[in-house]
Amino acid sequence: MSIHFKINNTEVEAEPGELLIHTAQKYGIEIPSLCHNDKVKSYGACGVCVVENAKGGKLMRSCSTEVGPQFEGMEIYTETPRVIQARKIAIELLMTDHTGDCRPPCMRECPAHTDCQGYVGLLANGFTEEAVRLIMEKIPLPASIGRVCPHPCEKACRRAALEEPVSIANLKRFAGDVNLGKGEHAYKPDVLPDTGKKVAVIGGGPAGLTAAAVLRGKGHAVEVFDMMPEMGGMLRYGIPEYRLPKAIVAQEVALLASMGIGMHNNVRVGEEKYTLEYFRSEYDAVIVAIGAWKSSRMRIPGEDLAGVMGGIDFLREIALGKIPELGRKVAVVGGGNTAMDACRSAVRAGASEVYTIYRRTRAEMPAEQIEIDEAEEEGVVFKFLCNPVEILGTDGRVSAVKAQKMKLGEPDAGGRRAPVPVEGEFETIEVDTVIMAIGQSCNLSGFETLAHTKKNTLSADETNFTTSESGVFACGDVTNRGAGIAIAAIAEAQKAAAAAHEYLTSGLAAERAKNEDEMFYSRRELSKEQIREEYSFRNSENRVSLRHRPAQERKADFKEFVSGYSAEEAQREASRCLECGCLDFYECRLLKLANRYEIHPDRIGGERHHRRSLKVKAEYFTRDQDKCILCGLCVRACEEVTGRGVLGLVGRGFDTTIQPAMGLPLKEADCMSCGLCVSVCPTGALTENMNGMKAVPLPENFFTHRCTLCSAGCALLVSHYGNAVLKAVPLPGKDADVLCERGRFLLPERFTLGDSMEEVKNAFGRILKDGAVSAGKIGVLVSASCGEKQIEKITAFASALMPAFIASNSMGKPVPEKYADSVDTAARKNGKCAGVSALTIGVNDEILKRHGIGPLTAEQKARIETGEIETLFVFGDDIWELDTSKVKNAEQFKIEF
Repeated sequence: MSIHFKINNTEVEAEPGELLIHTAQKYGIEIPSLCHNDKVKSYGACGVCVVENAKGGKLMRSCSTEVGPQFEGMEIYTETPRVIQARKIAIELLMTDHTGDCRPPCMRECPAHTDCQGYVGLLANGFTEEAVRLIMEKIPLPASIGRVCPHPCEKACRRAALEEPVSIANLKRFAGDVNLGKGEHAYKPDVLPDTGKKVAVIGGGPAGLTAAAVLRGKGHAVEVFDMMPEMGGMLRYGIPEYRLPKAIVAQEVALLASMGIGMHNNVRVGEEKYTLEYFRSEYDAVIVAIGAWKSSRMRIPGEDLAGVMGGIDFLREIALGKIPELGRKVAVVGGGNTAMDACRSAVRAGASEVYTIYRRTRAEMPAEQIEIDEAEEEGVVFKFLCNPVEILGTDGRVSAVKAQKMKLGEPDAGGRRAPVPVEGEFETIEVDTVIMAIGQSCNLSGFETLAHTKKNTLSADETNFTTSESGVFACGDVTNRGAGIAIAAIAEAQKAAAAAHEYLTSGLAAERAKNEDEMFYSRRELSKEQIREEYSFRNSENRVSLRHRPAQERKADFKEFVSGYSAEEAQREASRCLECGCLDFYECRLLKLANRYEIHPDRIGGERHHRRSLKVKAEYFTRDQDKCILCGLCVRACEEVTGRGVLGLVGRGFDTTIQPAMGLPLKEADCMSCGLCVSVCPTGALTENMNGMKAVPLPENFFTHRCTLCSAGCALLVSHYGNAVLKAVPLPGKDADVLCERGRFLLPERFTLGDSMEEVKNAFGRILKDGAVSAGKIGVLVSASCGEKQIEKITAFASALMPAFIASNSMGKPVPEKYADSVDTAARKNGKCAGVSALTIGVNDEILKRHGIGPLTAEQKARIETGEIETLFVFGDDIWELDTSKVKNAEQFKIEF
């Protein structure tokens, strides 16, 4: 007799003995759990699935509580304050002994939180297009940023403790260059259907272009307005050609324009009709990203003499092709990357003596060390502990710089030693030109109506990047703190664009969702010694060096002097990544709940038990005991579903671990490699190995498929990112198929989602080049081993050829003996295989039929074997028992889809 009660005020009906969590699921009511899985018996280990009985306030574990007569008329609630508090404590207790890095240090250090581990791993596996796709989720200008970014990610790279950090920036450059090399076929972000909303972006630098790309991707009409003749901002006009060729910037801008972004140059706000009020009235939202184009001044005597110029002004003139007359001797004041760009450009512009004057020592210079070293190689002389106090002149023009000698004083609160004058000690340096590269500020002309900061930047809310006027957002160097590095401007642009999108869709500038800095992540701060111990199993591999033109040669022109990686070099360098971040990041249920309930495990305290010495890498998966929460799902699934009982709980209390019997290797412990333990694990304690490839955590997509490796035809999900196939996993649910070793771990090796079709197109191009293809003389054969995604691509391509037929030569046929491998134990156990004699490869016959593909007829076979079919495309092993000797062009693509 059914029992009636309420869950969250919803009337529900359940049968006696039914688990409460199942009743909730029937009615679409979610109850979180870390230890429950429909394939195994209830357990109630994690304590996360608690719900509250309204009468008496009793908490119940829904995954182990069976519905009985006492539930009649009961009212149960799943998200009361008591329930939330109980779940929070349960998760915090689990996290106190959970050790690992949810995200790698490199990604955490990147201002834009670019998925460095993800795209580096993809490059290591040869998936360049997928790497570009992942990079461009955050950075729409990878080839440019890869060349100029000071890469804070590399400073955090743990590989540096072994030899040198992974060359993350140069790998980004490689991916961007390969993409640009594809011309009109280059990858660009997808664009959603038009929303009818219009956005004006004022400023065409890295921040403005990023905001434009994000908002265009959301379906909004976007137009970018910039004061300079070309788009690119400081990337084009503030970075010298030898570091970042203008052609690279132009190509990346053109790629963004091809998304449908309007570009308008030589537009200054405040001139003609282009006032801020005009943009507000004509567009639904405005993003201000004008950058910081004014060079800072020292306010010392002589600064107005002819021959004194700002660093940004000097670099801009060179970029415009107007190289200033510098004379023989040039002094550049400053110690940052702009100063290095200026002094090295002065060398290339013809100055015979170039000095860089800096008030601290070399160790305190904010410029990248490589920039300093290369400047010295090119003949730049550094004057450290010197501070200009006056610029001397003759007949109204610079003749010398008078500099105060300095020394470093006591460290300030931040540990940095401030320079202090050495009384009475000066140096006079004879020069013809002085370039002030000590900083940048903003020109806010035209934006007077917006609130300003004391630094003469626009005041923008750090949570949603709104300004003082509704519908106007600001990001990049023009906001709050002022000028910074390009990747920081891009990071702000991403957030500002997200807020603007929310404003456009809801009418409100919503408070920003948690960004990467605010998320709870498990993280470890490791010393160099700990890193070396942790990764002692990794062989020493030196960083792959880039090729540089010699100093004497490169300083004679502005041509790019550093060559990028070849494909082989990029793959080799990317393979050095230590994979610090958790491989289960996108699937970890523990992490999702930790952030959902805003946990603070440190408030509980307790000792962390380091069990990484028990980390085991088996043939197909890796066990990391430091991430195990002892939910017991792997143990129970192995025992109750497969009947093997390979795994067990060993030890007691905090010393408990999951181990095979007697600590044997898995293969010796009767493990059948079905991977079920990996599938049910709620954390990264069990993760798949990637079929000989570098393991990469990625935001996967899934499609359904039927395994074609035996006649069991198990249903499964295939995960992929772009065209990179990652793994095969069983479908969810109590009655879903249990996969065997081949289906779970070997099937992904037989898939491709992109390369095969490129190969097909190339083959067709060769045939056309060799001679005309007669109409009606083309045949297409499709193996029944192909999956649905592949069949869709094949039919779309084949239909354009107007073939005489598209058929399958393998539908329902027995597998030839050479393909008839032994039947896997798992398939036998499921009762789905009667033996090798019953094997057929046609498990996807129904999919072929849905796409209008039938068995090869006798008439079609005869046309092939007589040579009447001149061109035959064969997909997969679909040429059995066929004589194709008389076919003029037979192209077989032996790719197992």
